[in-house]
Amino acid sequence: MSRLNAVLALVLVVCALAVIQAQHRARTYFVELERLKKEARVLDEQWGKLQLEQGTWANPARIDTLARTRLGLIAPPHDRVRVETLTSAP
Repeated sequence: MSRLNAVLALVLVVCALAVIQAQHRARTYFVELERLKKEARVLDEQWGKLQLEQGTWANPARIDTLARTRLGLIAPPHDRVRVETLTSAP
């Protein structure tokens, strides 16, 4: 009986150590999950800012103004504009 008690005590200690290890691992994973969630929130915020900035830079009115002021571009006179249309073949 004494030998059985010793084996059961050893099994109990091993199980207790396994539970402690599992709890530690769960806490470690939880901390990592929270860190990754925070990083995802920061990246989402940054993505939103970049989309807004892209919309601002790609605004056609802004591009037209920059083309006229910085590059000196002007619209061609109407007599220089030619519109090509497709004609259907007979």
